[in-house]
Amino acid sequence: MAAQRGGNPIIIRRVSGKGESAHHGGAWKVAYADFVTAMMAFFLLMWLLNATTEKQRQGLADYFNPTIVHSGKGGADGAFGGDIQDFDTNSGQGLGAARDTRGGQAQDAELDALVRHLQDELTGSGAESMQKVNLLKHVVTRMTDEGLVIELTDLTDAPLFVGDSAQASPVLQELSVILARVLKRVRNPIAIAGHVRSYPELLIHSPVWALSDARGHTVRNLIEKWGFDARRIQRVSAMADRRNRAVNPMDPENNRIEVILLR
Repeated sequence: MAAQRGGNPIIIRRVSGKGESAHHGGAWKVAYADFVTAMMAFFLLMWLLNATTEKQRQGLADYFNPTIVHSGKGGADGAFGGDIQDFDTNSGQGLGAARDTRGGQAQDAELDALVRHLQDELTGSGAESMQKVNLLKHVVTRMTDEGLVIELTDLTDAPLFVGDSAQASPVLQELSVILARVLKRVRNPIAIAGHVRSYPELLIHSPVWALSDARGHTVRNLIEKWGFDARRIQRVSAMADRRNRAVNPMDPENNRIEVILLR
């Protein structure tokens, strides 16, 4: 029996895998990686749509839009490509619009000259020179797309208004005389905007809207009193405490009046 059993060899057969059962390849890994990348891009897009404003989204769209062409007379020069539009400059050209035929460079030069004249008026000579230098501390000028902004700002020891009212202080009355005299040198229309500091939220009725509106009209009445043409005033806006300059929203520096010479 032992001999018979030992005479039968034991055969072990090893079957090696063939075709797809042995190896599936790496194509699925590439497809999965593409899928994960696409999903990440999708969720990033959804986050951007939720976290950005309409203006920011428009800026992103313009950045990636290759068809946008910027012209030399774009909106950066203001309405009508930077030409002055008022009742004194109706040339009958264009679609019924009053138009000044002077170039934008000439207008910018005129506004620059106005800034220099304003500073000269405030820093004049004579016995009142030091007083006018002190007045200059209230004035900040800057150029924007809308036009030349003349900003009259409160100082801690020299406010433009009496307390939390719309009554003009002696400082503002002196500034209004100079401002009216300077503004009469050009023909641009103007806009006036009143800004005030924030007030404690414990107040039942916040005065910011009414106060900024009243202060804007106070300045309008003052410059009209000193001979400025009321027809050139295009608008008086109440900005409340929505555009603070100082980090502290209750800082008196946020109390200011903006007089804008529109382009």
